[in-house]
Amino acid sequence: MINWDEFEHIHVIKKLKEILNSWWNIDVVFTDEQGQMRGANLNAANYCNPAVSFLLAKDNLKESLGELVKKSLTDLRSSDNRYAVRKWDAAGFDVAVVPILIDNEFMGSVVALGFLKDVEQPQRLSEVQERLGIFGASADVIEQALARIKFIDEADREHFLDLVELVSQEVVTLHLEISSRENRIKELNKELGSRYKYDSMIGKSKPMQNLYSLLDKIKGADSTVLIQGENGTGKELIAKAIHYNSNRKDKAFIIQNCSAFNDNLLESELFGHVKGSFTGAVKDKKGLFEMADKGTFFLDEIGDTSPTMQVKLLRVLQEGTFIPVGATEIRRADVRVIAATNRPLKKMVEEGTFREDLYYRLNVINILVPPLRERKEDIPLLAEFFLNKAQTGDQRKTLTKRALEKLYDYAWPGNVRELQNEMERALVLSGTETKIAAEMLSPKIMEQGDRNKVQGARVHGKLKDALEDLEREMIQEGLRRTGWNKSKLAKELGISRAGLIMKVEKYDLDKRKMLK
Repeated sequence: MINWDEFEHIHVIKKLKEILNSWWNIDVVFTDEQGQMRGANLNAANYCNPAVSFLLAKDNLKESLGELVKKSLTDLRSSDNRYAVRKWDAAGFDVAVVPILIDNEFMGSVVALGFLKDVEQPQRLSEVQERLGIFGASADVIEQALARIKFIDEADREHFLDLVELVSQEVVTLHLEISSRENRIKELNKELGSRYKYDSMIGKSKPMQNLYSLLDKIKGADSTVLIQGENGTGKELIAKAIHYNSNRKDKAFIIQNCSAFNDNLLESELFGHVKGSFTGAVKDKKGLFEMADKGTFFLDEIGDTSPTMQVKLLRVLQEGTFIPVGATEIRRADVRVIAATNRPLKKMVEEGTFREDLYYRLNVINILVPPLRERKEDIPLLAEFFLNKAQTGDQRKTLTKRALEKLYDYAWPGNVRELQNEMERALVLSGTETKIAAEMLSPKIMEQGDRNKVQGARVHGKLKDALEDLEREMIQEGLRRTGWNKSKLAKELGISRAGLIMKVEKYDLDKRKMLK
């Protein structure tokens, strides 16, 4: 089943429609296989030709167009023709019907309206004028409509029909991408059953399942753990999950960000101090290691510690002992340490900025947290969770498919934390709407989604150049998306592999050059 509402908003389709409007004043609509008009703006008078806006506002004329399209599709099924160009008797002008073929089945059509193919029969404009008058169009509408209708000769007709076919191909490509993605998620759901969360962590993707499996294995262990991952990936949630599923779950869970203080203050926070040890030390203070005795201590941003502090941390990890600031007596603490960082500790060891012995002491159990861009299957689950968490009242708001598509296309440099903030923002901007549309998402998400799509051809300039620009962009994006699998891309584009190779050479899209 095709989701027709999505296609009006796709960047390349919008650009193709702009070209058709700009060059020939031609409007484009979508229909299903029965000829019924489909799409997001069926009743909007946003067509470039006033005649099209006027006629499609009337239900009986929509039915008339539907019958024409249905008959055209029936004829195309039994022929080798790529499209059908026919006169729409009710309107007086011509329409072109290009089928939308998915797995060799006619799923619908792209219909181009508002032109005349018979250059040698100028009297046909009078017929359009007569038809519009019969249906009650005003004199202004008729005058503007006639001024915009163009006679298109056979050569130009081939050019504009190539563009309409590209619209059809984009519909197919997008439909297949969405279906493939949904099928992958469904298969993953079957494979993984109902395990979509682990404590406060959410996700059904393969990377998250591997993480859950590792956490299960270390439940009974008491070893030091090093959690590595980008900011916003949920390292603290993992640390909490480790603690609250361990034998220490009934004891303290202490958190300290090592980048929050300078060395002197951090030492006092970690190990405590005695009265009078420095200005402001008016009484003895327990350190966090002592407070975490028999429990778990989560040291976040461990990579930001100084060499001096690294030595003192190593001592605690090796011997379980420490000395408060200003004290002489050694104290002991039975603490399980979980450390986390977004910095490349191994590289820092090689560069001499992080102690090798501390690295190996911390890295007994290593957990690599996947960034959100590597587990995009989890985006629907996470987005739904954050929306529900932020909502109040009984009414539940949901994302449109196009909005979800934009979330998929975005790279999420801020990871899960950024997605949570985005959902809270979209919820506020949606107001009383029950559906959160793509337009309610941040501009950066909309812009990157558009950049990730095939970029449209230029609207101005020579038609040949515009088509070549579009072709080059489609091939370049397709090569990147398929990992330079030319056989797969050629099949998607509906051309031979040899033909694709020739175009790759023509547009200088050699992999080695593009990846330099």
